[in-house]
Amino acid sequence: MLNAKENYLACLRGEQPEYVPRYSFGRMPGQEGPVSNQMVGPPQLMPGFNPDGGERKDIFGVRYISTDSAGGGGMPANDYFLLPLEGIVNWGDYVTIPDYSDVDWHAALDNWEETSGINRAETAVTLNLCFGYFQMLMAFMGFENGMIALYEYPDEVKDLLQALSDFYMNICDNVIDIYKPDIMGLCDDIAAWHAPFCSPDMFREFFMPHHDRLAGAARDRGLLMDMHCCGKTEDNIPLYREMGIMGWSAAQTCNDLAGIKATYGNSFVIMGGWDATPRLLEPFASPENPDGLTEEELRQSVRDAFDMLAPGGGYVWAAGFLTAIGDELGREKNMIIQDEAVSYGDKFYK
Repeated sequence: MLNAKENYLACLRGEQPEYVPRYSFGRMPGQEGPVSNQMVGPPQLMPGFNPDGGERKDIFGVRYISTDSAGGGGMPANDYFLLPLEGIVNWGDYVTIPDYSDVDWHAALDNWEETSGINRAETAVTLNLCFGYFQMLMAFMGFENGMIALYEYPDEVKDLLQALSDFYMNICDNVIDIYKPDIMGLCDDIAAWHAPFCSPDMFREFFMPHHDRLAGAARDRGLLMDMHCCGKTEDNIPLYREMGIMGWSAAQTCNDLAGIKATYGNSFVIMGGWDATPRLLEPFASPENPDGLTEEELRQSVRDAFDMLAPGGGYVWAAGFLTAIGDELGREKNMIIQDEAVSYGDKFYK
């Protein structure tokens, strides 16, 4: 029987997995046992979650405010932005690109396997270097000013993005052969639930060239690739495939997932396919709440996703409730859906 890593990589290669793989950014809430994949990246680039809440800064000085309600996740603070709209003309006066030219990457990362706790025999390694060029522009400027800048100052925006791209590619060239990842992970949350924030043409013009540089490093080494983008981003799938991307997370149900499955089969992996609908967010049924959610409804929601998207391969379970810190009900629900993903997914292809 294929282990979690082997089964996951087989699916990304367009092969028939033995059971439905279970994706992870690391260990998903309620997930036990070996995980199929683990994200890694130089610690200098990864500020991470703040389980204690509060404020943190990224490598560029953007302030992020963490909240209990998002499980410690952070969003750029909205009371101050590094780069004012008019400042995009001289963005270097406001945004400092860190100088890592003196970093001894071998000394910093050579023993990463011993310190990371990742068993590479059973867990695939996904290298993530950049949270996304669209996302960084918005974090620097705020959403309104960032969108205005794309239209009013396109050349200046491209100059900033090129500098960021050069920065990340320099790091990539230094660390990719130290980590020796199985997968290159790309990321850019460019969409909301109902629509993307920019058209495919705008994505191709402004952001795709820089994602494609990282993708090129993966293509040169024969690595698999995935893309993370929440929201309604189905129109960008042809662009993802053009870069050689094999899988997309978290493929949310606002997209025509059945149509995508019918179009691409197992040649493009849908990683997700489940969302916490309003019904699934309700409290469990009880004598005081007889019309509440049942455990069977919750489990059936997992089976429904598998039944629609897993036949023939090309599907990876990648879902869960993003719970507030200390939310025991959310934790219980996560335990249930992850248990169903294992019990139903392990026998799905048998």
